[in-house]
Amino acid sequence: MPVKSFRGKLADLGKETIHLHTNTGTTGYRIKKLEIMSAQPGVLDESHVVQIFTVDKTDTSLYDNIDFSDPTLLGAAFLQQDDQNYNPGFESISFDNKTFNQDIFVTHADVKSTQPINYHIELEQVTLSLDENTVATLKDIRNTLQQ
Repeated sequence: MPVKSFRGKLADLGKETIHLHTNTGTTGYRIKKLEIMSAQPGVLDESHVVQIFTVDKTDTSLYDNIDFSDPTLLGAAFLQQDDQNYNPGFESISFDNKTFNQDIFVTHADVKSTQPINYHIELEQVTLSLDENTVATLKDIRNTLQQ
């Protein structure tokens, strides 16, 4: 299946929408890779949290709170580095068993400072049957209503 890549730079408490929706909803996606990199590697003391959601998170106080029980969470990444020793700690988890066919939302919070972060996401494109399309769309509607 084809892979689509998205990359960008998010400010502290920033959010970006990745537009994926189509009129028919027959194209679905799964996250294959989520990577983040400091905008200034080895220079600053920083601690970044990047998350990908199926719904728009408007409360920026939640951007640094990773909750795996949140059904709208598709993936999360954490990067920590200090300005004394460039030995960054990095963790990334994406739930590749979740298929979605609507827009996704990437959020960022720097817990230690207010530095931006670079991100790279790879999505595997899949063709959805009518049943899969309906399930993915209904899940998205339900999760949007619960927010």
